[in-house]
Amino acid sequence: MTFKVHPVAAYENILHSGAQLVDVREPDEVAASTLPEAVNIPLSEFADRYTELDAARPVVLLCRSGARSGQAAGFLAANGFHDVTNLEGGMLAWADRD
Repeated sequence: MTFKVHPVAAYENILHSGAQLVDVREPDEVAASTLPEAVNIPLSEFADRYTELDAARPVVLLCRSGARSGQAAGFLAANGFHDVTNLEGGMLAWADRD
Protein backbone atom coordinates (compact mmCIF):
# COMPACT_ATOMS: atom_id res chain seq x y z
CA MET A 1 0.00 0.00 0.00
CA THR A 2 2.31 2.75 -1.20
CA PHE A 3 1.94 5.92 -3.19
CA LYS A 4 4.22 8.71 -4.40
CA VAL A 5 4.39 12.29 -3.22
CA HIS A 6 5.02 14.82 -5.96
CA PRO A 7 5.86 18.52 -5.54
CA VAL A 8 3.28 20.99 -6.79
CA ALA A 9 5.97 22.61 -8.95
CA ALA A 10 5.74 19.59 -11.26
CA TYR A 11 2.03 20.18 -11.95
CA GLU A 12 2.56 20.96 -15.65
CA ASN A 13 4.44 17.68 -16.11
CA ILE A 14 1.57 15.85 -14.43
CA LEU A 15 -0.96 17.35 -16.83
CA HIS A 16 1.05 16.21 -19.83
CA SER A 17 1.45 12.70 -18.43
CA GLY A 18 -2.19 11.76 -19.03
CA ALA A 19 -2.84 11.41 -15.30
CA GLN A 20 -6.28 11.81 -13.77
CA LEU A 21 -6.15 14.84 -11.46
CA VAL A 22 -8.58 14.54 -8.54
CA ASP A 23 -9.36 17.28 -6.03
CA VAL A 24 -10.65 15.65 -2.82
CA ARG A 25 -11.75 18.88 -1.12
CA GLU A 26 -15.40 19.62 -0.46
CA PRO A 27 -17.38 21.41 -3.22
CA ASP A 28 -17.45 24.75 -1.36
CA GLU A 29 -13.63 24.69 -1.17
CA VAL A 30 -13.32 23.82 -4.86
CA ALA A 31 -15.69 26.65 -5.80
CA ALA A 32 -13.17 29.13 -4.38
CA SER A 33 -10.24 27.75 -6.41
CA THR A 34 -9.00 24.59 -8.04
CA LEU A 35 -6.40 23.45 -10.55
CA PRO A 36 -7.29 23.25 -14.24
CA GLU A 37 -8.31 19.76 -15.36
CA ALA A 38 -9.10 18.59 -11.80
CA VAL A 39 -12.17 16.45 -11.16
CA ASN A 40 -13.82 16.86 -7.75
CA ILE A 41 -14.44 13.72 -5.72
CA PRO A 42 -14.67 14.89 -2.07
CA LEU A 43 -12.94 12.72 0.51
CA SER A 44 -16.30 12.42 2.28
CA GLU A 45 -17.64 10.61 -0.83
CA PHE A 46 -14.41 8.96 -1.93
CA ALA A 47 -15.13 5.38 -0.80
CA ASP A 48 -18.39 5.45 -2.77
CA ARG A 49 -17.04 7.18 -5.88
CA TYR A 50 -13.45 6.02 -6.40
CA THR A 51 -14.64 3.55 -9.04
CA GLU A 52 -15.26 6.55 -11.31
CA LEU A 53 -11.47 6.57 -11.76
CA ASP A 54 -9.60 4.38 -14.22
CA ALA A 55 -7.24 2.12 -12.25
CA ALA A 56 -5.16 1.57 -15.40
CA ARG A 57 -4.23 5.28 -15.61
CA PRO A 58 -2.11 7.33 -13.19
CA VAL A 59 -4.04 9.22 -10.53
CA VAL A 60 -2.82 12.45 -8.91
CA LEU A 61 -4.69 13.66 -5.83
CA LEU A 62 -4.77 17.08 -4.22
CA CYS A 63 -6.50 18.92 -1.41
CA ARG A 64 -5.80 22.07 0.61
CA SER A 65 -2.54 20.92 2.21
CA GLY A 66 -1.90 17.31 1.20
CA ALA A 67 -3.40 15.58 4.24
CA ARG A 68 -6.80 14.53 2.84
CA SER A 69 -5.30 13.71 -0.54
CA GLY A 70 -2.76 11.54 1.30
CA GLN A 71 -5.65 9.61 2.86
CA ALA A 72 -7.28 9.20 -0.56
CA ALA A 73 -3.95 8.09 -2.07
CA GLY A 74 -3.55 5.42 0.59
CA PHE A 75 -7.12 4.27 -0.02
CA LEU A 76 -6.55 3.93 -3.78
CA ALA A 77 -3.26 2.10 -3.27
CA ALA A 78 -5.04 -0.34 -0.94
CA ASN A 79 -7.77 -0.87 -3.53
CA GLY A 80 -5.73 -1.93 -6.54
CA PHE A 81 -4.52 1.37 -8.00
CA HIS A 82 -0.82 1.09 -8.81
CA ASP A 83 0.18 4.56 -10.02
CA VAL A 84 -1.03 6.97 -7.33
CA THR A 85 0.52 10.32 -6.43
CA ASN A 86 -0.30 12.83 -3.70
CA LEU A 87 0.37 16.41 -4.85
CA GLU A 88 2.57 17.60 -1.99
CA GLY A 89 1.39 20.77 -0.25
CA GLY A 90 -1.89 20.89 -2.18
CA MET A 91 -3.54 24.20 -2.97
CA LEU A 92 -1.49 26.00 -0.32
CA ALA A 93 1.71 25.10 -2.17
CA TRP A 94 0.08 25.97 -5.50
CA ALA A 95 -0.82 29.47 -4.25
CA ASP A 96 2.71 29.92 -2.87
CA ARG A 97 4.61 28.59 -5.90
CA ASP A 98 5.74 31.95 -7.32
